[in-house]
Amino acid sequence: MAKTWVLDTETKGTGAHIAPIEKALQKAGRERDLDTVKLERPPRPAEAPEPPPGPLTFKVLDIRSGELLAECVDARATVDVLENVGSVVDVRIYVWMQKAERWRLLTLDERRALWQFRRGALVS
Repeated sequence: MAKTWVLDTETKGTGAHIAPIEKALQKAGRERDLDTVKLERPPRPAEAPEPPPGPLTFKVLDIRSGELLAECVDARATVDVLENVGSVVDVRIYVWMQKAERWRLLTLDERRALWQFRRGALVS
């Protein structure tokens, strides 16, 4: 449980000090009245909820030729572009990060996950 403290201004050459209110009230009953100061935390401002993220946007780059195969396309169009690619390691796939406002390179596992959605992919 929180304890209430007061500034005890009884000085003996050392100045004021902080004391529990119980001790201060005992002394005050004998000597004088004390002023109690309560400090309250200001209310925290309410944060606006973030809007839900929109659909992912991808960019596909062929690393052998340096050609940009697709930019600002959705996941379905990205999988369609991958139909014409020989191997998952032949392309770099980026996703647009809205908060950071930049393209992020997908990891190899993330690229393989998209690769599995191709029509020519084997189903295991």
